[in-house]
Amino acid sequence: VQLVESGGGLVQPGGSLRLSCAASGFTFNNYAVNWYRQTPGKERELVARITKSDGTTNYADSVKGRFTISRDNAKNIVYLQMNSLKPEDTAVYHCNVLITWVDYWGQGTQVTVSS
Repeated sequence: VQLVESGGGLVQPGGSLRLSCAASGFTFNNYAVNWYRQTPGKERELVARITKSDGTTNYADSVKGRFTISRDNAKNIVYLQMNSLKPEDTAVYHCNVLITWVDYWGQGTQVTVSS
């Protein structure tokens, strides 16, 4: 199982970024995929989740209305579109899949929101 995130960077407040999580090594469309974020000194936060089947999505209250998670099952990629970014969105963003009670994580991509 391999998860590779990309798309992070430095952006000004109010700006946008689109993160990608490229998956391989498992049957991608059989599993829900999560985006988490981690900031030093804080607990890891579940940001968004998309189910395997009908693509039902869930979001943390802190990002609802600003972030959108989507998946392309043909390409084995999950996206996180982030709009109206705030300084408090600064974190390392990781994608995650739970397969047979084992959590798999990507290496993460840094998002920094600063003027």
